[in-house]
Amino acid sequence: MPEPGISTRAVVAATAEPVAGQPFLAGPVFASAYHLPVPEDDSLDTYGRASNPSWRQWESGLAALEHADSALVFGSGMGAIASTLRALVRPGQTLVVPEDGYYQTRRYATENLAALGINVVAAGVDQIVDAAAQADVVVAETPSNPRLDVVDLALLARTAHAHGAVLVVDNTTATPMGQRPLELGADLVVASATKALSGHSDLIAGYAAGSRADLISAVAQERSRAGAILGPFEAWLGARSLATAGLRFERQCQNALAVATMLREHPAVASVRYPGLPGDPSYPVAAAQMARFGSLVSVELASAGAVHTLVRRSELLASSTSFGGVHTSVDRRARWGDAVPPGFARISLGIEDTDDLLADIEAALAAGTV
Repeated sequence: MPEPGISTRAVVAATAEPVAGQPFLAGPVFASAYHLPVPEDDSLDTYGRASNPSWRQWESGLAALEHADSALVFGSGMGAIASTLRALVRPGQTLVVPEDGYYQTRRYATENLAALGINVVAAGVDQIVDAAAQADVVVAETPSNPRLDVVDLALLARTAHAHGAVLVVDNTTATPMGQRPLELGADLVVASATKALSGHSDLIAGYAAGSRADLISAVAQERSRAGAILGPFEAWLGARSLATAGLRFERQCQNALAVATMLREHPAVASVRYPGLPGDPSYPVAAAQMARFGSLVSVELASAGAVHTLVRRSELLASSTSFGGVHTSVDRRARWGDAVPPGFARISLGIEDTDDLLADIEAALAAGTV
């Protein structure tokens, strides 16, 4: 072979030794290309949209946290729930979704899936068990977002299974550090990993997890065909985040309980919801099925202006529609069309020192009433 040109030498210099089953470049890597083994075999890594080492590293960790046999990562939480529903529900069947839950899940079901001939029923926390008796697939979100109602998952699972329905639980707000729905009878768990699991506000991702091979296989096929896939660098960021997830979530829950306790007695606050607060309507069920109660506190102030003033006067609160990050944030949910009063706000507690948060929020509320 004659002396290679500069471009050829550059390509060779940047190329790792081809090893069957290993990524083309050292991870984190783009999801192609892969060196296929010779002779041919049933290697997992034939095409990066179906599976790749970067995904599998994070998926194994997520499966372990959820006590599942398998997990599948997606490009977003909506990618996970939409792919799961497309894989499980057929025209003519009945799908139950939460009346109080992530509004995009509800809209996807009522606008997109209903148009395909699927009967969609939106049920509140008090109706979902009865609705499950008439369903083929049930989606529960607990604690619900944003009102933080809690569903008795063991009861819901028994009812759904007695009538042949599949139960899917959105575990975004609780995370597997707070609640493991599969152990309570759920068939699949879905979640937005954008929130507390990644926790650094630097990626968008989702996942589905479970131990029923038939359901996981169907969802994996839908992911590959529809292309709702995660980038390899985002998978690396997600895997990186797992090591500190328990510590972060523990502090977030500690802060949430402290803030909820303080706000419950504050004259500027009309109502407070937090599942871990004794006296909250959700507390009895939450205490029975949750190890930790989550990072979200819902409050009602006098008006939308009062919420804006709280954020503006605070030195620590950020205005953000996502949650679960290391910074404490506030979101006025009526702006997105949720059926809540104008002054209803969801506070996502971060990992700041508890005393600093309490002092900051109290001072901001006091300034808003002057």
